[in-house]
Amino acid sequence: MITKIDKNSVRQRRHARVRKHVSGTEQTPRLNVYRSLNHIYVQIIDDVKGVTLVSASTLEKSVKEQIAGKSKTEAAKIVGETAGARAKDKGIETVVFDRGGYLYTGRVKAVADGAREAGLKF
Repeated sequence: MITKIDKNSVRQRRHARVRKHVSGTEQTPRLNVYRSLNHIYVQIIDDVKGVTLVSASTLEKSVKEQIAGKSKTEAAKIVGETAGARAKDKGIETVVFDRGGYLYTGRVKAVADGAREAGLKF
């Protein structure tokens, strides 16, 4: 019998391997990406204190207005720019990028590019 691979469990194992080495501090917090089928969520997290400093997603009212009629990749870039701008407002200059176990392509890459354009350094 052929069994189907659960891609999410593979992603979670990959994410756990990466998280062993990637951690955010107060000076360089972690920029985390979560990607669902329809939406994308970005958080900038201080792992030492265990708090989320900045967040952005496609579900927010201000972002929804900007992404109307755009593709999911274009929406992801806008979410990255929004998170980057909010981080700059809070005085965050550099972050550690945590791709959440996803491959660095498509929407995940668009989030990183948007955050870089907003002025964050990885």
